[in-house]
Amino acid sequence: MGEEKQKEIKEKAFKPFQVNSELVSEAKKDYIFMHCLPAHRGLEVTDDVADSINSVIFQEAENRLHSAKAAFITLIS
Repeated sequence: MGEEKQKEIKEKAFKPFQVNSELVSEAKKDYIFMHCLPAHRGLEVTDDVADSINSVIFQEAENRLHSAKAAFITLIS
C-alpha cells in the first residue's frame, strides 16, 4: 500500500514467486494451500491453485473472523 507507482516493477520482480500449478506439482499430493486474503489472483496465486481441493483459504478467513470477534469482545468487556 502506498507504493502504487512501483506496481509494474514489483509485478515483474515477484512473478517467479507466484504460487501456480507448476510450483505445486512439486509438492506432495495432499499439500494445503493457505493465504491470509485478500489474494491478488493471477499475480500472487493462480485461480486453479486458489480454487483447488487443497486450498483452505476460505476456512482460514473464517477462523480469522472468529479470532477478531473474540478480540473485540475482550476489548469492550
